[in-house]
Amino acid sequence: MKRTILGLVGAAALALGLQAAPAQAQDCTIDVGTLYPTSVDWGRPIAETALWVGDMINEAGGVDGCTVNMILRDDQNDSRVGVDAARALVDLDQVQLLIGTVSSGISIPILTSVTAPAGVMQMSCCSSSTRLTEIAASGEARGLWFRTFATADVQAAVAAMLAQEAGIEDITVVFKNDDWGQDIGRIAAEAFEAVGITVHASIAINDAQPSYRAEATQALRDQPEALYLALYPTEGISFVREWIGLGGTNVMIGANSLKSDDFRSAVGLDNLGEFIGTDTSSPRVPSADAFVEAYTANFGGAPSGPGLANSFDAAAIALLAYHAAGQDATGEQIAAKVASVTDPDGEVIPATVEGFARAMEVLSEGGTVSYQGATGAVTFDANGNVSAPAVSWVFAEAGPTEQDYITLEEVASFMASMN
Repeated sequence: MKRTILGLVGAAALALGLQAAPAQAQDCTIDVGTLYPTSVDWGRPIAETALWVGDMINEAGGVDGCTVNMILRDDQNDSRVGVDAARALVDLDQVQLLIGTVSSGISIPILTSVTAPAGVMQMSCCSSSTRLTEIAASGEARGLWFRTFATADVQAAVAAMLAQEAGIEDITVVFKNDDWGQDIGRIAAEAFEAVGITVHASIAINDAQPSYRAEATQALRDQPEALYLALYPTEGISFVREWIGLGGTNVMIGANSLKSDDFRSAVGLDNLGEFIGTDTSSPRVPSADAFVEAYTANFGGAPSGPGLANSFDAAAIALLAYHAAGQDATGEQIAAKVASVTDPDGEVIPATVEGFARAMEVLSEGGTVSYQGATGAVTFDANGNVSAPAVSWVFAEAGPTEQDYITLEEVASFMASMN
């Protein structure tokens, strides 16, 4: 069943609750919090993917025999809105599991001020800040934090790899002035310098400014050979337009946050001919290919936006862990069962309705499974992190298009060479 989100803006989106439809009636319901930026173009497909997993879980029998009610709220890609929405899910809806969100700048305050203090498990598809690793390692996250997206180190290293391969000798870093942007901007600058590329400046971009001409002028001062952009589409569009209008170079390396049709359309393909983006990727394994086929069949098109495979796996692992913990489980109990879903020695389980049904059977009997999903065989380290290969991509008429695939081993080797 195709599930889409239309017209979710402002307070209406914030208050929306969507329920995944079960294949057969069940006598109990489990509320699960789902928090994504559905009011931005790249956020809606991420949320739709998570809801699709809820449909599949219900078709497979539900969580411990109960219908999963995916309560979706819109964080509007704003930390204050996101924290308020998360608090409503925890305090009013009394969820024990929160799936979301995308931006590290939103996930961090939710984790530290809402979910961890309340004992609620939080599973993010896409937050990459290394600050989250620090929070988990310190014990502040209480073992309740997981993410299916690799840390910012990977994208930063790949950006340095691409710049080095292109023969770029100097660059200016432009980053969004939030937790995520500060983190990846710092790491990217360090990566460029580690491979001998001069970083002229690192320039912070604040939200909702009427113009970024001053920042573009500052970036142009040193006449950099290239720009590195760690921005979201809204400020990215405004900044790049100012930059190009002032005569800045079209040679740009961008984080996956700019993998957006809105950004491409507003800036124009003519100005993006020398743009190259970075992203983490799914390994080239059958389960990843199967996800692409299933997604295409369900939504009528192949997955092309950021975070879709990660969103699928985040929701699937979290809901299977909930099943293993039981319908009355606390957040701590759900988190403790994640290892049972991602056990390398467990029964191999595909990410299909039939696979979910088999996983539920094994987990209900006290066994463990090795979930094989959209990003391959997922395993978490002690801080809730995963590793991943990477890709470079470019903008084309049809949308963001993969250029090169970089294996996990190649990423690890390059990162080691920078030390």
